[in-house]
Amino acid sequence: MNKTLKTILILVAVTAIGYFVYKQFPAEPEKIARADGGGGPMAQQVAVDVYVVSPSAFQNRITTTGTVLPNEDVELRSEIAGRVTGINFEEGSRVRKGQLLLTVNDADLRAQLQKLESNQKLYREMEERQRTLLEKEYISAQEYDQVSNQLATATADIQALKATMAKAYVRAPFDGVIGLRQVSEGSYVSATTPIARIVDVSPVKIDFAIPGRHSQQVKQGDKISFTVEGNPETYQASIYAIQPNIDPTTRTLQIRALFDNKNQEVKPGAFVNVSLALKESDDAILIPTEAIIPEATGHKIYLAKNGKAVPKMVKIGQRSETLIQIMEGVTPGDTIIRSGILQVRDGSKLNIRKVQSAEEVLATPNTTQSGTEETAG
Repeated sequence: MNKTLKTILILVAVTAIGYFVYKQFPAEPEKIARADGGGGPMAQQVAVDVYVVSPSAFQNRITTTGTVLPNEDVELRSEIAGRVTGINFEEGSRVRKGQLLLTVNDADLRAQLQKLESNQKLYREMEERQRTLLEKEYISAQEYDQVSNQLATATADIQALKATMAKAYVRAPFDGVIGLRQVSEGSYVSATTPIARIVDVSPVKIDFAIPGRHSQQVKQGDKISFTVEGNPETYQASIYAIQPNIDPTTRTLQIRALFDNKNQEVKPGAFVNVSLALKESDDAILIPTEAIIPEATGHKIYLAKNGKAVPKMVKIGQRSETLIQIMEGVTPGDTIIRSGILQVRDGSKLNIRKVQSAEEVLATPNTTQSGTEETAG
């Protein structure tokens, strides 16, 4: 009897405590509904905002990296071996095309030239006498031709030697800035000895590459904008050359633009960020970037159809700060779920709180209709 009484008392105490807790901390209606397996019509609905798709104007833009190249760049070397007898330039100075920069000893060549010119004078006098004799028919034509050939050979030897002597004078091949000198007067140079580097830095070339799929959308004369590493200023350049083929290894198209660089503020060898505007589309399909769900097999969105969520795989294009271009999978008039994505599942019932159109999204601050595709340079 004592055991039975104790058991009854314990059950009464537990019941009293449970009732007290229930009164003090009532369960939430939603949790009660889930506990008893029921739930009202709103218990399984997901509150979302949606976006109604409509065609919009959109300009594709590629951003990539590139390198600044000099317009011309040559390492000066002597075409003949010899001792340096004269240096006629200052390091870092501007030089003009044809300006004499360095002289190699040509004393032996001058001596040979003097000898050849003496022989030429002798043969010329002989040729004149032989011509007079030939006119009076005192000698045969064969005898005259022999002397005439000797004169022609001497003249050709002089021309060849003068061409060799010209190689002893190193001249600027174009207008530019000459760099640091690598030789001194009196040093011995050969065809493999670097003397100095001369570069033309006005204008400069901007060398970059874009994905090959855009090869039909770019042409000579198109403008690019670029920034130099460490400099916030934006410069404009014009495309002047396009590689005729796509690189089969990288699948990119090599492009060069020209920047006048009148103030020489852009240095060759610098790293640049390039922005290239492509063809503008008047009927692009754009949706908010937050509506995209990345997956291992591609990109997915949720459509709102008949009050339920329907998943859809899409192919994306370029993107701006707030919008992304859809190439396949979405058509004008579709309703895209743009918020509450993490709670949405296939077939989820939807409680649509807000409906936005493309015009409303594009009208919000910091929204641009220019998309950017980033690619390695």
